[in-house]
Amino acid sequence: MRRAAAALRPALVELRRDLHRHPEIGLDLPRTRARLLAALDGLPLEITIGERLSSVTAVLRGARPGPAVLLRADLDALPVQEETGLPYASELPGAMHACGHDLHAAALVGAARLLAERREQLVGSVVFMFQPGEEGAGGAALMIEEGVLDAAGERVAAAYALHVAAAQLPAGYVAGRPGPIMAASDTLRVVVRGRGGHGSSPHLALDPVPVACEAVLALQTLVTRQFDVFDPVVLTVGTFHAGTVENVVPDRAEFAATVRSFSPAARAQVLDRAVRVVRGIGEAHGCQVEAVAEPGYPVTVNDPAEAAYAERTVRRLLGGDRYVEMPRPLAGSEDFGVLAEHVPAAYVVLGACPADADPFTAPYNHSPQARFDDAVLGDAAALLAALALGRAAS
Repeated sequence: MRRAAAALRPALVELRRDLHRHPEIGLDLPRTRARLLAALDGLPLEITIGERLSSVTAVLRGARPGPAVLLRADLDALPVQEETGLPYASELPGAMHACGHDLHAAALVGAARLLAERREQLVGSVVFMFQPGEEGAGGAALMIEEGVLDAAGERVAAAYALHVAAAQLPAGYVAGRPGPIMAASDTLRVVVRGRGGHGSSPHLALDPVPVACEAVLALQTLVTRQFDVFDPVVLTVGTFHAGTVENVVPDRAEFAATVRSFSPAARAQVLDRAVRVVRGIGEAHGCQVEAVAEPGYPVTVNDPAEAAYAERTVRRLLGGDRYVEMPRPLAGSEDFGVLAEHVPAAYVVLGACPADADPFTAPYNHSPQARFDDAVLGDAAALLAALALGRAAS
């Protein structure tokens, strides 16, 4: 499998670099979809395209009956101005494949080619899920609504995905773990309403700024004093806005925070308690508070049996030393977690740090300087194909 994947690698690198030059953001990725359809042309696939998003779902049916499994790649880029200086850098100002989704797409095309060549060995069906809108747009949920989990005519028995990492993991190494592997990500938005006035006479106004500041500090205490250190939550206030000039008490202050959690129980509790805390502080000071918790992506949880299978597959395909057990989940989030709520799933991380960079100091995913070594594309395609081929036969 690896030898065949290595032979495909030049074509996959060409595809990846073309996608990198022409990034598209969100749910509507017309050029990306057209490029992928062209790359899949000629393969014995049953292809459908999304109605509400530029998705591609392709089904490959094996020669022998068996369960269906799903392989997923996300496709969308980020609103980031690229600063890598690469010869194939983004040609679209303000957009960049800074998270490696171009590699994911190319690797899944490679997996489709490898499995199509092995239809006689394939037990059951493989659903290839090319998904837009992972970066906050909820593409996975939309594709589920449009039937991706049942595209083979039956519910898939398992789902797999890999994500490349520009740093923290040497190129070619695969990291995974059973249980939570990525955090849930939600948003807390707060508006504190007071009464404006002159800065020289704050007692004649109702200043929302110190109230909002107190709420921010109280939220930091909340996460350290009401949550188990072994089931943590992370709450980071990323925006804070109030006022227009230094000698005027504004009539409102607002802030927003990202909230990360690693279990469904902690997720529900932190959102409920955060809203309660900021409302209580506002009431204590006589201010009105609008506090809204906006649900984002759930915790991405690896099914223990599927995680163990993924580990065995990596060790068998790539070598025993190429698998790394993650000691803890990542605090980033992923809407692959939506799939994992519906079917047993496994998600792994593939190191793609360039050979001329130190994995521990290189710019990480989402950085405008993030670089990915497309030399890993052969192994990425082979791993995805091996996961489907072995799981369907097991």
